[in-house]
Parts: sequence; structure tokens; C-alpha cells
Amino acid sequence: MIEGILIGLAEAVTPFNLMMVVMGCVVGTLIGMLPGLGPMSIIAIMIPVAIGIGDPTSALILLSGVYYGAIFGGSTSSILLNAPGVAGTVATAFDGYPLAQKGQAGKALTIAAIASFAGGTISVVLLMVFAPALSTVALLFHSAEYFALMVVGLSAIAAFAGTGQVAKALMMTILGLMLGTVGEGALSNTPRFTFGLMELQSGFSFITLAMAMFALPEALFLVMNPARAATGDGGKISGLRISRTEARSIAPVIGRQSIQGFFIGVLPGAGATIASFLGYAVERNIAKGAEQEEFGKGSIKGIAAPEAANNAACTGSFVPLLTLGIPGSGTTAILLGALLALNVTPGPRLMVDEPGVFWAVIISMYLGNLVLLILNLPLIPYIAKILTIPRTFLIPFILFFTLMGSYLGQNNPTELLILVGFGVIATFLRFADYPLAPLLIGFILGVMLENNFARAMQLYRGFDFVLERPMTLALLVLAVLLVILPSFRAYRAGKRAEGVADGD
Repeated sequence: MIEGILIGLAEAVTPFNLMMVVMGCVVGTLIGMLPGLGPMSIIAIMIPVAIGIGDPTSALILLSGVYYGAIFGGSTSSILLNAPGVAGTVATAFDGYPLAQKGQAGKALTIAAIASFAGGTISVVLLMVFAPALSTVALLFHSAEYFALMVVGLSAIAAFAGTGQVAKALMMTILGLMLGTVGEGALSNTPRFTFGLMELQSGFSFITLAMAMFALPEALFLVMNPARAATGDGGKISGLRISRTEARSIAPVIGRQSIQGFFIGVLPGAGATIASFLGYAVERNIAKGAEQEEFGKGSIKGIAAPEAANNAACTGSFVPLLTLGIPGSGTTAILLGALLALNVTPGPRLMVDEPGVFWAVIISMYLGNLVLLILNLPLIPYIAKILTIPRTFLIPFILFFTLMGSYLGQNNPTELLILVGFGVIATFLRFADYPLAPLLIGFILGVMLENNFARAMQLYRGFDFVLERPMTLALLVLAVLLVILPSFRAYRAGKRAEGVADGD
């Protein structure tokens, strides 16, 4: 491994490859900040540029930089505008935007930058150490295990349900699962619930749904509340630094979620989005008392957890891509196509046949994380000034990027009608105090849940796969614990409160 690292270091620090690292990080960060575009779109656009470079190592370094740069920068629009730049930063908006509304946008962006850097750096170290072994672990996961993993993801609804809102969160999760069934089924390719509309043949776009659930309702709230729009929330930018107490508070969160996010990213098909949701859910569930109540209202742990997890998962998704030739996410599927176009065949032989490519990409990820930190931290005071823009100007800005992001994601004008329709519904749901995050979780995981469950049932001809595969059973038990734990803690807190009352 030491020899491979030295080969990769020699390749990565050449002037041209360093320029590719910086270029990829800058482009990825800027694209990540724009709601709706995301890394998949820009990587697809830049593949001809990468092929034109000729050198597979430089091309992959550039495309990789765009990928983790977009994940790194996607938190900015989530925090400042409540409009997630990429799917993996949706969970960041849950606490980032409330903290920005309190006038602490700078602190939120600082925490996001530090957590992203730490998550990316820790995952690069893990990638170097465990890549060969993890490629074997990834092969152990079959349809049954993926089904159980999706159930674990759905059990995260407990993290987004406030006191007495578990039923509402469950209803929203089911609604998300229902929306995920629209379009062609992956197993049958038969259109379902499309009402004869060709535009719904491929189902609803996640970007459109995310915009409709978060960005559009926020703009409508500002329109319906002229006083709020005139004065603005968070116009005063303060608290650009975090205290030592806050740093000590988020340090274990970042450590835990960097490791958890990396291992989730290793699993083909999981990706940064699932890692960020699970990271947020786990940290909220293990938080105690007042800290748990703070989640959803501007918790610094609620920002650090998904940011560390999604950046770590981004790096982890390169394990199945490079060592097995299996895409770990939608974006790495596009990167796989780019590798094949560059005459590089990823798989178990890549570390032996092309050690320069394999290790240079890994070393460039560490360098890229340094570049992203250097680029983002000094710019935080200037980025945060977006909040000083009068809301009368900011509302059209939010609406423009929301509509354009939705349209460019599918290049289909019907998406605009879907966006507006769901946006209006989401606004009413917010008025009724229904949590919107569970709907997105159900939508994201629903398709993968259905497909893997169907394959497992076909392979094992029934529910025998639950007992025949120990890893599946362990994951399902974990899902049950994630659902029961919050209820048990609430019950115990109630009993403790009763005891105190009796003592009085």
C-alpha cells in the first residue's frame, strides 16, 4: 500500500493534475450552490472535456473533484435559502436554515465547511486502508440486505417526528412511498399510476420534489407575509466563528458520522443522500434532553452530522466503483461511463494493472478537500451576505433558481407544473404542521425498497430470506430499535416526570 500511495502522490502533485483538482473543486462548488443542477448534470456535461484531456488519471481527478466539490458546496443554498443544491444536502437544511434565520448563517456555513472537510479527510484515510477488504464486504450484500438497509432508512422517520407527531411522520412517509411508485416499475417496465401521461412515464423527479417541499413553500411564505419579507430574517450576520465548547460538542458527531457515512457509501446503490438522512437520524436519536429538542430548530449537531456523512459517503462510493466496477451512486454510474470511455476498466485488477490511476485519484481527494476548505472558509462572510439582500429581491431569486433547477433537471416543461402543484400542497402541509422530510425519505428509498424486496422474494420464494441471511435479520432488528428507542426514551422521561411530581 505504501508503494501505491507514493505512486499516487507522484501522479497527483504534478502541476497539471493539481490544476485539475482546483478546477474540479471550483466548478463543483459553484454548481452545488445552484439549486437543482447537482453533480450528475455537470459531470455528464464535462465528460467530453475529460475525454479531450486524454490522460485517464487527470480526467478522473477532474470529474472526482466536481463530484465531491458539488457535495461540499451544496450545503450553501440549503442553509441560506432552504433550497438544497444537491440531494445529499437536503438534511442540512433541517437545522442549517433555522440557524441562518437566527442571524447565525456564518456559524452554520463554518460548521458545514469543517464537517465536510473532516468527513472527506477521514473517509480518504479509510479508503486507503480498507479499500481492498471493503470491496469483498460489498459483494456480501445482495437484494435481501439492500431491502433491509432501505427499511433502516425508512425507520429514520422517528428522527423527524416531534413529540406526538409520529403518526403524521408515518403518513408522510407512506405518501412518499406512494409517489415513488409512479412511473415504470424496474422489474416489469410497465407504466403505473401515470393516468396516460407520457410525462409521468419516468416518474417524479427527486429534484422537483425537493424544491417543491422546501424552496417553493419558503418563497410562498415570504409572499404571504409582507412584513417578514420587508424586514428580512437574519439580515444581521454574526457568529462567524464557533466556540471551543461548540467544537467539542460536534467533534464526536463528525467522527461517528464520517465513519458511518463512509461505510454506507461503500454499499453500491446507497450514496450520499441516504448517508446524510441516516446520519441526521442517528444523532437525533442518541441526543439527550434539550439537545434532542433543538434538532430542527437550529442544532449545530444537526448540521455537522449530515455534512460529515454525505462527504464521507461520496468518497466511500468510489470503493465499489474502482474495486468492483459497480457504481455506488447515480453520479458514480456516470463516472463509470467516463472511465470506460477513457479505456480504463475498473474492477479487482485496477489496483494491479493501473496503480497510478487508482492511487492518484485517492490522493487527489485529500488534496481536493484541502482546496475546498481553503476556498470556502475565507469566503463565508461574503457568501453569508446573501441574507442581507432585501426579501423583495430575494423572493424572485429563489423562485427563478427553483423553477430553472427543476426544468433543467429533466428538460421538461411539465416539471414546472408538477413543481407548482406540489409546492402549493407542501405549503398547506406546513401550515398543518406535517413534517416534510419523511415524505422525501419515503420517495428516495421507496423504489429501491420495492425492487430489492421483489428480487429477494423471487430468489427465496417467500420470506425465508429474513431467517436465512443473518445480516438481513440484523439490519431489520436495527430498524426496529431505531423506531422503538425514541418511544422508550419518551416513556422513561414521562415516568421520571411523574416521579418528580409525586416527590413534590
